[in-house]
Amino acid sequence: MSCYLCTMQETILILDFGSQYTQLIARRLRELNVYCEIHPWNKAPELTQAHKGVIFSGSPFSVRDEKAPNPEVEKYKGKIPLLGVCFGAQFLANNYGGEVLPSEIREYGRAKLSFVDSNSLITKGVENSSQVWMSHGDTIKTIPDNYKVIFSTADVNVAGFEIEGEMTYGVQFHPEVYHSEYGANLLRNFVVDICKCSQDWTPASFIESTVDELRDKLNDDRVILGLSGGVDSSVAATLLHKAIGKNLYCIFVDNGLLRKNEFADVLESYKGMGLNVKGVDAKDRFYSALKGESDPEKKRKIIGNVFIEVFDEESHEVENAKWLGQGTIYPDVIESVSATGGPSATIKSHHNVGGLPDFMKLKVVEPLKLLFKDEVRRVGKELGIPDNILGRHPFPGPGLGIRILGDITPEKVRILQEVDHIFIKGLKDWGLYDDVWQAAVILLPVQSVGVMGDERTYENAVALRAVSSTDGMTADWCHLPYDFLSKMSNEIINGVKGINRVTYDISSKPPATIEWE
Repeated sequence: MSCYLCTMQETILILDFGSQYTQLIARRLRELNVYCEIHPWNKAPELTQAHKGVIFSGSPFSVRDEKAPNPEVEKYKGKIPLLGVCFGAQFLANNYGGEVLPSEIREYGRAKLSFVDSNSLITKGVENSSQVWMSHGDTIKTIPDNYKVIFSTADVNVAGFEIEGEMTYGVQFHPEVYHSEYGANLLRNFVVDICKCSQDWTPASFIESTVDELRDKLNDDRVILGLSGGVDSSVAATLLHKAIGKNLYCIFVDNGLLRKNEFADVLESYKGMGLNVKGVDAKDRFYSALKGESDPEKKRKIIGNVFIEVFDEESHEVENAKWLGQGTIYPDVIESVSATGGPSATIKSHHNVGGLPDFMKLKVVEPLKLLFKDEVRRVGKELGIPDNILGRHPFPGPGLGIRILGDITPEKVRILQEVDHIFIKGLKDWGLYDDVWQAAVILLPVQSVGVMGDERTYENAVALRAVSSTDGMTADWCHLPYDFLSKMSNEIINGVKGINRVTYDISSKPPATIEWE
């Protein structure tokens, strides 16, 4: 993921060994206005003057496993500030003469620090007896002679260490997890006091660097961008417009899987923003391609493929178009990386990640691929994008196609659009919309018995879903008022023909995902 921006910007390199928390390390650093990048441990970039420090993540592996990650630690240790977290700390101990053994008492969850060495640079502001989050089955039993214990818990003597004469540190707990009370202090100590990062990763600096990069990359080339009306594509379009002006051609495709009236509403919302936008009605084409398909991954692929085909055709209407702009953001990239050669297992495929087919002659430009969702919103605010666009909930690229479990038909889409409209309008009318990060309605592939009037019905069920989150990596279900849910249920059942049962999803991510498919 090297780019012009990255060679100029102070950077903390995060080597990913497969931990479920690796993305949270990046989130915490970005909150400190410190730029960072996640790279697979075995595909790390060469260090440059821009790299101010390195963090080794946790891992599902034990350092004692034959197939455990084995980074070229000599490239970093003693040359640049280094922090090992969980597996990273165990590796630094085990690789240099310490001993790592299976834990007699496996620590998972909350633990209390029983010792904090206040003389260490990295412990500043971390209080003794404070809570930390543990997640490990191995324990560092002994450390090399030049290592010094700086943290302990009641069950783990070596809960953290530093190497004397080096800016190298290791912690057994996870400072990136919110449950670690002073984790943010520790990370700030590392990146600001030890790595000397200047905390200049701000929306304004991102805009300036990205616009410069886009101008250098695109020159006088023409770019086609797919707009959805959402935050990501709107911010991507504004950045591109700021860089290349009239050479940006925006296209909004009606794939038949949008919210009720969204096609017209989105086109209207872009008036006055100075963007050149063309609307394309392709819903029948999508319905035809999706007919009879129930598999979630295949549906995503079909929607993505047809989307690309439409853009390929539209690109021929723009003379000399060379680039396809996309609103891909960092979580899309992370979640689409496979376990082989990198971080986490593939959770789902994203329709805008992974490049284009050979027949399409457009290259891809992704102005937002280094940003998390909340960072995209902050950049959008700095760009002056209207609040009615920036405040919109995230909406998946495949749209309602992954909120209809099973095969997709125009009638199912109609039903779901009506229910979704009632739910979203209700959240706004009750003043709840801005308290929810994402809201969705899922059309379930089941029918249930009901009674309407004196007649027995056998109709569809829907699930309402509302979650709170910062960036979509983790999410908690929202505790919406019972009175609100009761009113939504009544309005949906009475107002949408074909629905006779409403449920509310109370699953969090993890273990569930935000979308059902």
